[in-house]
Amino acid sequence: MGEVRAVTDGTYDETINEGGWVLVDFWAAWCGPCKAIAPILAEIAKEREIIIAKVDTEANTMNAGKLGVRGIPALYLYNNGKLVDNKAGALPKPKLLQWIDEHMSADDF
Repeated sequence: MGEVRAVTDGTYDETINEGGWVLVDFWAAWCGPCKAIAPILAEIAKEREIIIAKVDTEANTMNAGKLGVRGIPALYLYNNGKLVDNKAGALPKPKLLQWIDEHMSADDF
């Protein structure tokens, strides 16, 4: 299925343009909600054909700045390099899956 991958400012564009679905998680080690959502994202990577790209905003500020990320966790969903949608904050797994699946199923048409 999918995978969880640590992504830096230097590998960001390459990762989102790899093809297919990529969910970018902007996070930081000090962020409680980021820690809470991490295992959920790992589970989703096992259940869906999607790359979960984890960007540590403390070490990699460039893309978060470009996208105007103001709070974390911030989730950015890409398909074939194109930004499809984004959400801020930690969501429970059913809500995250619903959000992802809405976009993935729309891609089938």
